[in-house]
Amino acid sequence: QVQLVESGGGLVQTGGSLRLSCAASGRTFSSYVMGWFRQAPGKEREFVSAISGSGGRTYYADSVKGRFTISRDNAKNTVYLQMNSLKPEDTAVYYCAVDSSWNTIVVLSTSRYWGQGTQVTVSS
Repeated sequence: QVQLVESGGGLVQTGGSLRLSCAASGRTFSSYVMGWFRQAPGKEREFVSAISGSGGRTYYADSVKGRFTISRDNAKNTVYLQMNSLKPEDTAVYYCAVDSSWNTIVVLSTSRYWGQGTQVTVSS
């Protein structure tokens, strides 16, 4: 059974930083795409970032490009999202996602496996 557990969310002031982690279990994920999505109150879920199985390919939404960095540690089955220069509009529940297909996460903005989410709140 696949489980994804996010951590690292919290309250931060504008311009601050947070690092989200997502620990995956239930299988070996080194060949899987891992990604992050977010959903703000009253809005649809949106893609944030993705990383390929080897870590050699990454992709970001325009809204976070240059501020967020995705990385992974396959030995720990963990994906990270380093978020810098945070803005109030980054406030959302952030979800970890894992899928075997790059296109499913990046193009279709969905995933087979999801975490339970972690709240990120950026105060102005």
